[in-house]
Amino acid sequence: MRRLFLLAAVALCGSASSAAGSQLIDRNANGVGLAVNAKGEALLTYSAGGTTKHVLAWGAVNALAPARVRPQVAFKLDYAGGYGKYHKDYWKTFGDGCGGYDGPPLGWLVKACKAPDGSYWALQAWQRALPNYGVAPTAAQSVWELHLSHWQGELPVLTIKLDWSYRRFQHLYGSFVYRGGGVFGFRSTHGGMPLDTYGRNLYLDTFDSSYGGGWKRENSFLTHRSDGTFCYGFYPHAGHPAGNGSKYRATIIGPGVAPDILWQGDALGAYDRTADLAANEEQHSPAFADPVCKVN
Repeated sequence: MRRLFLLAAVALCGSASSAAGSQLIDRNANGVGLAVNAKGEALLTYSAGGTTKHVLAWGAVNALAPARVRPQVAFKLDYAGGYGKYHKDYWKTFGDGCGGYDGPPLGWLVKACKAPDGSYWALQAWQRALPNYGVAPTAAQSVWELHLSHWQGELPVLTIKLDWSYRRFQHLYGSFVYRGGGVFGFRSTHGGMPLDTYGRNLYLDTFDSSYGGGWKRENSFLTHRSDGTFCYGFYPHAGHPAGNGSKYRATIIGPGVAPDILWQGDALGAYDRTADLAANEEQHSPAFADPVCKVN
């Protein structure tokens, strides 16, 4: 049984911002198209706010390991469709060489393809800004964000395990790892908002819970420094009931320009002492040991 140690890691009380990752392109985009040429440039075509847009993206792939002395990789973006880099009609003659997508499955997928150099590009859309504890979102909080990613090789790995806390609260623990190292940042606000380009929030949703039917946002919180681990208890928070549901899902923005990762699993049943003790033991292992979280 592991609980969040609030003096060291504060769960967010509202919707969270996140550092640049699989890069935010726009909000509430429709009719999304993706093309990639032999130069390693991607052309995104979509409608948003009643306007058709052509956005050129280039200059980034994969992610760097967390470091204080250098910024994370990020795309260069031209919302004039190449006008700033080439000429205003560049998007009209853009040569698409991107083939069918044969990469790993991705959650929230809108479009994906395999570029001529063998790398992958993907567009994903999801509601990052929903408020915590099942509170009804405003129009601004309910937007669907369109995120672009570009990668070669392995994806980030989000691992989440479920157990119990104090024998009656459901609880989760896990890690976010990329190429063998934890994904984490070095600076954040007291409320858990990353202040560098490496920090990542985990966005946790609960299904058919005390907040009502369907999916509702439970909370959003940072991975912990040095190893990318985290923990969270479904306790009553800020006057809201415990958000136990019948299943859970979690989304996290990829490091650098790697894709966003989605996890989903069924909730636990009745308390099982044997399973709980096994989970306690696992949380002392090198993969999940975390001084911010207390096993109890």
